[in-house]
Amino acid sequence: MGYQRLFEAGISKESISSWRSAGKKALGVVCCHIPHEILHAADVLPVRLRATGCEDYSEAEVWMSSFSCSFAKSILQYFIDGVYDLDGLVTSDGCMQAVRVFDNWRAYSKKNGKEQVLLEVGAPRMSTATTKAYYREELKILADELEKLSGNEITDEKLLKSIELYNEERRLVKQVLELQKAENPVVTGTEVMKIMLAATNMPVEEYIALLKAFLEDVPNRKPVSDYRARLMIIGSALDNPKYVEAIENKGGLVVADTLCLGSMGFGEELNARTEDVLGSIADYYIDRIVCPRMIDNRDALHELIVSRAKEYRADGVIYQKMQNCECWGGENTYLEPALKEVGVPILYLEREEKLANIGQLEIRAEAFIEMVERED
Repeated sequence: MGYQRLFEAGISKESISSWRSAGKKALGVVCCHIPHEILHAADVLPVRLRATGCEDYSEAEVWMSSFSCSFAKSILQYFIDGVYDLDGLVTSDGCMQAVRVFDNWRAYSKKNGKEQVLLEVGAPRMSTATTKAYYREELKILADELEKLSGNEITDEKLLKSIELYNEERRLVKQVLELQKAENPVVTGTEVMKIMLAATNMPVEEYIALLKAFLEDVPNRKPVSDYRARLMIIGSALDNPKYVEAIENKGGLVVADTLCLGSMGFGEELNARTEDVLGSIADYYIDRIVCPRMIDNRDALHELIVSRAKEYRADGVIYQKMQNCECWGGENTYLEPALKEVGVPILYLEREEKLANIGQLEIRAEAFIEMVERED
């Protein structure tokens, strides 16, 4: 079986349209705090929304505040343009930008007579017994709404099957990421980002099959040796492989990330408790480390970033931040000392969703690579 679809970085609605043509529902998902397992158990296709390749979001700017990030504006623009073929949207308050997408998607739909299914989940910013109970109730409400939408009952048995399927996805993705630890990996950072983004273009079953085909072919792939420095990339939602490619064209090799649309969107396996499957899902999604939005796991996030930089032997860390990013706005102030303590330099870059200043990125990346590159 071929696996080239893993490297098609553009947004494709082929699988989504095929899914809907079979009479099934597909919902766009914004943020990592919407458990795909619950949608899957209702036979609803979860489509993680991104804005790869959006060059003009001027219509979305009419609807959204000037303080909204361009990632959120671009997602709304793609909805306006009909890039996605969806029945609606489900989001959480993972960050306020995601909430603004929800608000304006609803307002635009109503104004244009195209009202869709719009669901919102409240995700707490602390992990306690009280917040987990609240989040579990939010997920129960979501499940009830999905049952109404799809006509399918969500049972514990279905949830357990969905959990096992997504755990298989997590195991396979972990195998892909492990390849980057090698001195001469058989994948570039650009290729790994494309593989991560491919999950947004298709049902999980298709994605798993493609990952298996790719991993079977790993022994036939040529190792990467012509690089000057091993780099790790962290920060705001990044969904454009050309950003990583620009860095790698200057001699860097991106070997690790902590991106919500990258490795952090998959995470470790979900251990389900059969006596409370939904509660297990709630606990997992509240406790897992994804980004700085959680108030009480910031230290754990910083420790993860530092340990991953060491584990993947990164010579430097590139901290890229979207303008007006609520979550990653000032995290570099806390992170830089922690990374310097273990001898890992950090480069701070601001950007927009549209990759307009590619030349400036290349210049700064090359200067950083020259500073951190290894001596032969």
